[in-house]
Amino acid sequence: MKNVFLKEKETKKALARFIEKADKLSMGRLCQEFEIKFSQWQGAKHAVLFNSGGSANLAMIQALKNLGKLKDGDTVGFSALTWSTNVMPIIQMGLRPIAVDCEPTTLNVMSHQLEIKIRESPMKAFFITNALGFAGDLDKIKNICRKNKIILLEDNCEALGTELAGSKTGNFGLASSFSFFVAHHMSTIEGGMVCTNDEELCDMLKIVRANGWDRNLHTHKQRKWRKMHNIKTEFDSKYAFYDLGFNFKPTEITGFLGLSQLKLVDYNIEIRNKNHRLFDNVIRKNPDLIPTNNLHLKKLSPFALPIICKGAGMKEKYKKRFTKAGVEIRPIIAGNIQEQPFYKKYAGHDNSNLVGASFLHNNGFYCGNYPDLSSGDVKTILSCLRP
Repeated sequence: MKNVFLKEKETKKALARFIEKADKLSMGRLCQEFEIKFSQWQGAKHAVLFNSGGSANLAMIQALKNLGKLKDGDTVGFSALTWSTNVMPIIQMGLRPIAVDCEPTTLNVMSHQLEIKIRESPMKAFFITNALGFAGDLDKIKNICRKNKIILLEDNCEALGTELAGSKTGNFGLASSFSFFVAHHMSTIEGGMVCTNDEELCDMLKIVRANGWDRNLHTHKQRKWRKMHNIKTEFDSKYAFYDLGFNFKPTEITGFLGLSQLKLVDYNIEIRNKNHRLFDNVIRKNPDLIPTNNLHLKKLSPFALPIICKGAGMKEKYKKRFTKAGVEIRPIIAGNIQEQPFYKKYAGHDNSNLVGASFLHNNGFYCGNYPDLSSGDVKTILSCLRP
């Protein structure tokens, strides 16, 4: 990334003025306003703001355990191609992780792969990752989960604004997480969100976010919790902790930046998509490379540009080409999750056959795709993609 924010200079000046004048920087009015406006943009009933996307994932799992929807030892499936903080909360919360393989051309779990996995390993929940802005056939996956009474959760941190089957990704499961880290579609420096249509889960997320207390609930919800636990006075309620939680609260700086960047997110997605179409046209003409398949998507909101080579030798060739041209490249997220040191240590029981994730691990990498790419940057990437 060249800049932390879109319109970085103006955003920094506005932020400096806000900090100078603000009489409160801890979580308050602007965070709440950002939650409301983000939920409206996303098309969800509720949004709960956190200090990071990783915190959002951990809080989501803790909230489901607090509500009794998940219990110690329950098996939770997850996308084999994912980020560490999608998997770690499953382990940290005493659940049993099972990796579900992905389709290399979509970068994501498809419905047929989920069906195969649940026949092998029944699961209580499935935490899917919508990787790099792409997505699987989430409408079919949602139906499979409903039929098998599996809680569907989405890590939508990399797919803000992608659409299929009449909805945005992040709206197919019981809840979904978002990240506003520097390199994502919109940045609040650090920050994350959980969206859900479930009011009970929304309330519990707010309790989990703030040490287990009720301060961020509406007054009538506070009365319910206090009556349930025989908290008789306002004084006693100040330090009454109702369930397990963390301190995952954001600051008003997060709220301010979120409101600022949300105004630009549609433009951000439009430019990313424009760039992707240029890159994709060249990839499809290169016999060394495998193009991605997003025909099932109504709208693609790319997080980055995946380069999938037909063999490991080709991968080395193109890695050298990108590096020589001064283009920063990265592995395709965690690749085969089974190769990660933490996973070998804590999930040695999982012997899933991850053919697709292994293929991407061995043959793929990605480079950035974001609105601040200049025309010269785009031309450089295009030159690296040609045969």
